[in-house]
Amino acid sequence: MKYILAIDQGTTSSRAILFNKEMKIEAISQEEFPQYFPDSGWVEHNPNDLLETTLNSCKEVLKKANARIEDIVSIGITNQRETTVVWDKHTGEAIYNAIVWQDRRTSAECNELKKAGYEKMIMEKTGLLLDPYFSGMKLRWILQNVEGAKEKASKGDLLFGTVDSFLIWKLTNKQTHVTDATNAARTILYNIQTNEWDKEICKLLDIPMNMLPEVKDCADDFGFLNKELFGKEIPINGVAGDQQSALIGQACFEPGMAKSTYGTGCFAILNIGEDMIISKNRLLTTIAYRLNGKTTYALEGSIFIAGAVIQWLRDGLKIIEKASDAQEMALNADENQQLYLVPAFTGLGAPYWDTKCRGALYGLTRGSGPNEFAKAALESVGYQTRDLIEAMNDDWSSFNKSKNSKTILRVDGGMSSSDYTMQFLSDILGSSIDRPEILETTALGVAWLAGMKAGFYPKKDDFSKSWKLEKGFQPKMEERKKEELYAGWQDAISKTLTK
Repeated sequence: MKYILAIDQGTTSSRAILFNKEMKIEAISQEEFPQYFPDSGWVEHNPNDLLETTLNSCKEVLKKANARIEDIVSIGITNQRETTVVWDKHTGEAIYNAIVWQDRRTSAECNELKKAGYEKMIMEKTGLLLDPYFSGMKLRWILQNVEGAKEKASKGDLLFGTVDSFLIWKLTNKQTHVTDATNAARTILYNIQTNEWDKEICKLLDIPMNMLPEVKDCADDFGFLNKELFGKEIPINGVAGDQQSALIGQACFEPGMAKSTYGTGCFAILNIGEDMIISKNRLLTTIAYRLNGKTTYALEGSIFIAGAVIQWLRDGLKIIEKASDAQEMALNADENQQLYLVPAFTGLGAPYWDTKCRGALYGLTRGSGPNEFAKAALESVGYQTRDLIEAMNDDWSSFNKSKNSKTILRVDGGMSSSDYTMQFLSDILGSSIDRPEILETTALGVAWLAGMKAGFYPKKDDFSKSWKLEKGFQPKMEERKKEELYAGWQDAISKTLTK
């Protein structure tokens, strides 16, 4: 048996997944690592933890599958995006903890740059908003706040990378300092129109360009796994940020195809083809993937609270014991009551970007109880997704006036397993929702990239044909009711926003 090894380095754990020749999962291994919160709004990881848990997971998955390192044809790496590492290129040691994508410590600096009028220029070049989310601002903070960092960087002694870049440098025994286009596109330093690091932005943020990795296609030659680690050199042939890897794993290769991943939050990405669009609706423009030197763009929107609303029902209100209880309660809710839960526990993401507003519940009566709360919680995911999809379709249809702008939505992530939630999503969108057989789409995407480059898996068109539907959801709700419900949601949103 021959396999592709997919490394999925996430925010709370590192995983290794073995895929066989038929792109089926043979074994999975996972190891968690600690999070560090040194100050309010700060989130960090120890970079060595990311490496160690990755290596441990790889060794464990080989044991589980009773496989040898010789059985691995190629390796693909997908990773938490925007998390930032700076390390000494001579010693290999990080000069500071990895600053995680969730970290908000650079909010004041972002606001200063906005006031100075730089956001328009940055958005036109990178497709991104000026926000602490993106890794360039984190890199700037490290250079300005770690003693001696700026001087070392100027001399060429420091290297920067997102997690993929750091892992590859370590796994290849310091041989390759590289990243892929999807991770580079999330730094706020990479011009996604010209496909190169942007000198003007790097100068503005005072970042020496000699720190930056070489940017490759998603399916490319990223170097070889160091023989000393596992006893054999193995090529690394696929790299993509986790959300883009899920888009690829869902085979969303045609413009108008979108995937929505329902985890703690929700990330929706719409393939918009070969032309970059600057959003009118405060969505992000990003690189969906780059294959054979050809860039495909995407619009992206994020919802802060999706699956986390179920955790709130369980841990906050304590009205459910397990996630599946929420669906049963929603089915038993009073049909004559219509509650709206706006889960702005940490503000609202796209397309509102209001981080100051807070959660609210509208429509309460004396008869409202746990069943109605559960129903409102599950429905909030559908309403928020419609907000995103409508914003995406508005951007895309205005650019593609002569083309069909109807979105095909494929879903994955833990919450997509709820039939109730997916049916309501289909109803409120008024369109079909497709749930695949393989929900591990993030790992599948990067496994296909690596296997395709290595000649082990089929090319894009044949891979698309291999995508299999587990269950499809079709809208059943009357048009008038659908629009009445959504109007009520929009009213609830308008009362919740602070601006």
